Amino acid sequence: MGMIQRLNSLLRPEKEGLYRILIPPVLFRRFGIDPVILANQRGARVVRFFCPTGDRTCLVEMKFPEIEDPVYSLQLTDAQDITQIELDFMVVNDPASPKYNTHMDNQGRDTLFGWASRNIDEETRAMEAGLFPGQVRKGLGLTREAIRLIEFFCTMMDLKAIRLEALFYHNAVTYERHGFSYFSGYSLMKRIHEAFQPGGAIFEKLDESTPFRRPEFAHTARGRSWAIHDGILPETADDVLEEGWVSPIMYRMIENPRSMVTFPDPIY
Repeated sequence: MGMIQRLNSLLRPEKEGLYRILIPPVLFRRFGIDPVILANQRGARVVRFFCPTGDRTCLVEMKFPEIEDPVYSLQLTDAQDITQIELDFMVVNDPASPKYNTHMDNQGRDTLFGWASRNIDEETRAMEAGLFPGQVRKGLGLTREAIRLIEFFCTMMDLKAIRLEALFYHNAVTYERHGFSYFSGYSLMKRIHEAFQPGGAIFEKLDESTPFRRPEFAHTARGRSWAIHDGILPETADDVLEEGWVSPIMYRMIENPRSMVTFPDPIY
């Protein structure tokens, strides 16, 4: 039995007491949340834990009644290898920032992060505002702190590694900086970096034919990620890139991280 499934079998106060370790303390201070009763200053509880008995997944979420999107949402799942844990997703939103409906297309359907359909107008607005693909609001710069808390949680539970799927290019570059290596996707990431260099297969396609294909995008993780999200890879005459974007599988060894870097000293 995996660790999450075992924890989910505990009494509610016990398992929630453990899972609250995964919430960055700065969020309690920033938004005036009582870390004991998990309520705002009006007494409304703003933290929830979805961790039913028998389930292999736990979801930790901080969400305010007046805001549609959670400020913080983190989901962990037991991996097939019981010495590892899966980081399914981590979302951190700045509730004071504007929202861009990149998650819904013009027919009101979920875009599934842009893989099922796209809302080009909203994506363009989000990009111009400095957001990355997949974002609906700006973040709060808490990736490092969240990873530190997950690692602390794993250390307590004697887990050996964190495993995840990097949904977008910029996600993979970010996780590289935080000590993650590649199970799969390393060759693709290296080829992408090479192809964004002047004269490379992707660089030559940055022809401003869409808002997401500007020449200057070759030099930043955000710009590259938008160009890749726009479907630029299959348009190149490159045996590796023509297959398109395949989300890399990455891992971080607990207490012994080893980065595999494909974009040295990235500019975001």
